[in-house]
Amino acid sequence: MSEILILYYSKNGSTEALAREICQGVDSIKTATAKLRTVPRISTTCESIENDIPKNGPAYVDKKDLFDCDGLILGSPTRFGNMAAELKYFFDSTSNEWLNGALEGKPAGLFTSSQSQHGGQESTLLTMAIPLLHHGMLITGVPYSTKELSTTTGGGTPYGPSHVALNDSDEGLTQDEKVIAQTLGKRIATIALKLKPAHS
Repeated sequence: MSEILILYYSKNGSTEALAREICQGVDSIKTATAKLRTVPRISTTCESIENDIPKNGPAYVDKKDLFDCDGLILGSPTRFGNMAAELKYFFDSTSNEWLNGALEGKPAGLFTSSQSQHGGQESTLLTMAIPLLHHGMLITGVPYSTKELSTTTGGGTPYGPSHVALNDSDEGLTQDEKVIAQTLGKRIATIALKLKPAHS
């Protein structure tokens, strides 16, 4: 069995909605399982301001999760074309995991959401890849054989799934956005299964 860690931060729910679609993609692979985790909010002085256990939703990530997973899919809302401070704060504290190769040789994917069509989605995805490259991960995106990349009128990029939340209706994610997110989950799970003997 291959375990894929889907780690995200979401303030208003759009990034979490993508994370849950990605989980469906991972779980559609019979020998893979999704592990959904988040990070606590931080104050402007970069200190955690929430309890150790969230009131609802998935548990907070533990650094042991980085060792235990066979792949990682990282998601964040855009913050001026970059990841949210909460995720940056977490990765800034992973020197021990970096030194011990917790994520080395494992596949990784990325996802994001923004309030506008041109809200910095692609630069957010690209800058989120940087700490994962430092950890020795193998970054993959969504191939153009996924036809929804060419038909989407919302989010979705070859760098990773995305969502445009500007005019969210009750439906939230578009069907194209859901398919693109599920595709990335399947892709990372499939790659992790192929690579697992090499790093287990």
